Amino acid sequence: MSDEALILRNGQLAQEDAPELLDTDLMIEKGRLKAVGPKLPAVEGVAEIDCTGRIFLPGLFDVHVHLREPGREDKETIATGSEAAINGGVTGIVAMPNCTPAIDSGGMVQSVLDIASREARIPVLTTGCITKGRLGQELANIGGMHARGAVMITDDGDPVGNHQILRRAMEYAREFDLIVASHCEVKELSGVGAMNEGEVSYRLGIPGIPAESEEICISRDIRLAHLTGAHVHIQHVTSGEGMRIIERFKEDGIKVTCEVSPHHLIFNETHIEDYDTHYKMNPPLRTAEDNAILLDGLKRGVFDVIATDHAPHTDFEKQLDFASAPFGITGLETALPSLYQHFIKPGHFGWDLLVKRYAAEPRRLLGLDLVEFKEDAPVNLTLFNPERETHFTEDFMRSKSRNTPFLDKQVQGHVEMVILGDQILLDRISRSS
Repeated sequence: MSDEALILRNGQLAQEDAPELLDTDLMIEKGRLKAVGPKLPAVEGVAEIDCTGRIFLPGLFDVHVHLREPGREDKETIATGSEAAINGGVTGIVAMPNCTPAIDSGGMVQSVLDIASREARIPVLTTGCITKGRLGQELANIGGMHARGAVMITDDGDPVGNHQILRRAMEYAREFDLIVASHCEVKELSGVGAMNEGEVSYRLGIPGIPAESEEICISRDIRLAHLTGAHVHIQHVTSGEGMRIIERFKEDGIKVTCEVSPHHLIFNETHIEDYDTHYKMNPPLRTAEDNAILLDGLKRGVFDVIATDHAPHTDFEKQLDFASAPFGITGLETALPSLYQHFIKPGHFGWDLLVKRYAAEPRRLLGLDLVEFKEDAPVNLTLFNPERETHFTEDFMRSKSRNTPFLDKQVQGHVEMVILGDQILLDRISRSS
């Protein structure tokens, strides 16, 4: 696009503070919004695209993404993961540190950010580890990672089992105003479990992980945050009771935020009936009742952000038996259409909630500038067509890995265009419409 001007006409703008969509035209020039409003006048020589029926969204932002680089580039790279994000309408991501080697020093943080600056077309931020090598035995260099740009610390993929080490990490994090992001699990309770413990796991003969494994750790980590004055962010909450624990601590004024993943809202343990490893994740899919409680919590504002926990794995790994296959599914490319189909289209919540929890609040959580639709604001735009389907074929997807329950399925809704600054990153809109 460069310096060429463009008018996007007849779209509907979704905003976090407005339940109703707003009829809007957008004029873009030199990477900024030249004009915003209904029925903008035509400008001689300026190209126009008719966006009738489409939704203007701020570029989405995902605070929980596994990019696997360095070390497991066979699963994902910073380049392919960021392209998968663009394919799903996401214009900013935060990488988790469970790479090989782990991102546990200032030098490793800088290395990841250097790769991202060369290879990614969107902002890629990174976390750093809480402990060296994510082994849970010795604190990582938190100050050094913060100085190089780490936006959170976490041992995601594993909890920090040692209470004293986690306490010290939170004390350091408090001094640097760093968020401590917590994967909540009591390893001794999870054991060799591969799915939610309950009637379904017993019937299938798959070792189970009780919800208490997650809930006990949630309570511990928030209590330590209260003790130290740190900000703890509880990742990928799956349990209704776990959510209630967080809500009670929030009501007491403790500095805790939390996230919910689309797959924990949409799927549950019954989807594992045919031993499909695409439904294997940690924390695991819980019950239909948990789905309903989490959805209610999202609507009431208990959950601060939606995050995918995008976790790519090779086909070979996911073709192992259910107990042996790795945990995790991809999510960057499927999140927006699946949330539309399952929740927005049937009226469970509106576009305002999605914008708030998957675009605005993730940026607020990290102290980043919000996306604004006003004159002279930088362009950060996702164009979504609710009437067009997305068929998640291998050819369509940009992630290196395909471990998603949506593979070869069709979902209502389609990301048609992504514009960031003066670059059109994705363009699938029909010019004849």
